[in-house]
Amino acid sequence: MKNVTSGPLAGRKTRIALVLAALVAVGAFFFSGKGHEQPAEPAKAATAKAALTVSLISPQTEDWPQVLPANGNVVAWQEAVIGPEISNYRITEVLVQVGDKVRKGQVLARIASDTVASEVAEAKAAVAELEASAAEAKANAERAAELREKGFYSSQLNTQYQTAGHTAQARLAGARARLQAAELKMSKTGVLAPDDGVISARSATVGSLTQTGQELFRLIRGGRLEWRAEVPSADLGRIGGGASALLSNPNGELVKGRVRAVAPSVDPQTRNGLVYVDLPATEALRAGMFARGEFELGQAPALTVPQASVVLREGFAYVFRLEKAQADLGQVAQTKVQVGRRLGERLEILSGLEPTAQIVEAGAGFLADGDAVKIVAAGSKPQ
Repeated sequence: MKNVTSGPLAGRKTRIALVLAALVAVGAFFFSGKGHEQPAEPAKAATAKAALTVSLISPQTEDWPQVLPANGNVVAWQEAVIGPEISNYRITEVLVQVGDKVRKGQVLARIASDTVASEVAEAKAAVAELEASAAEAKANAERAAELREKGFYSSQLNTQYQTAGHTAQARLAGARARLQAAELKMSKTGVLAPDDGVISARSATVGSLTQTGQELFRLIRGGRLEWRAEVPSADLGRIGGGASALLSNPNGELVKGRVRAVAPSVDPQTRNGLVYVDLPATEALRAGMFARGEFELGQAPALTVPQASVVLREGFAYVFRLEKAQADLGQVAQTKVQVGRRLGERLEILSGLEPTAQIVEAGAGFLADGDAVKIVAAGSKPQ
C-alpha cells in the first residue's frame, strides 16, 4: 500500500515549491535581456551662467619716458650766515622770525646805538675843533709867506708857520676819518639782510651781547632750494645738465626740477655721486627733507594696460585673458604678468602678455580662473 502524506506538512511543501518556481522564472526573464530597455542618454548640461559682464581691451604700446630712480636730501642752494659787525653791544630788537621772506637791505635786528651815537657826536666835535685850528694855521701860514716876501719874517719862521698849517690839515683829516668810522659803526647797529631770501634759522635774542663771529640768523638766498640726489657711479654718465627730474615729497606731492650740475667726484665709501637739481619755489618742499625722485632719460616703447585690469593675489600680478569666445559669451584665464612702471592710471607690462591678447578691462578682482563671462562693448561698466 502507498503512503499518502496529508495535513499541514504537505501544504507547506507545496507553497515553497511554488515560490521557488516563481523566482526562477523572474530571474530567467531579466537575465535573458527581454525585459531591458536602454535608458535615455542624459541631456547635455546647460551652458554655465556668466559670472560677470565685462568689456575687453588689448594692451597698448606707448612711448614712455625712461627714468632713473634716485634718493637724496633737499637743501638750501646757498645759505648765508648773518652776524653782527660790532661786538659788545646789546641787541634791542629782533624784527624777523624763522620762515619770514626778506628783501636785500631789510633790517633784521637792531643793536643798542646810544653809545655809538655819543662816539659820533664826539667825533663831530673833534672835527669842528680841528677845522677851526686848521683854518687858523692856514691863515697864519699865508700871512707868514706875505711877510717873508716883504722881509719881515725869516725863512725859518716862515717854514714853521707852513709846517703848522700842514699839521693842522693832517689832524683834521684824521678827525674826519674817525667821524666816518663812527658813522659807519652807527650804521652797523642795524643788522641787514645781504640778499633776498627766507630766514631759515634765528638765534638772535633781545638783551644778549653781540660777539665777533656770532651767528644771529641764517638766510636761504633767493629762497632757492636744490635736491642733492645720490646716483650710483655707473649711472652718472647717463645724466646731463638740463635733464628733467620729478620729485615726490613725503606726502606724495610731485615737484619738477632741472639738473644744474653733476658732481665731478664719487664718494669712495658708497660709490655714489651727487647730482644737483634746481627746484622751483614751492611750499611742497622744505630744506632738510628727504625726497625720492626720478630722472627722465628719454622715451622708449612700453606695453601698457589700465591699472584696473591688473589684480594682485598672493604677491603676484594677474590679468584675465579671453581664452574661448562664442557670440557674446566667453571664458577667461588668469594670467600671471610682471609689471613695471606706473604712469597715471596705466601700468607697464614687462612680461607674460602678448600685444594681441584680449583682457578684461575692469572688475578683474571679481573673477576666478576659468570663469564664464558675458562680453559687452568697451567702456561699459562690469555687472
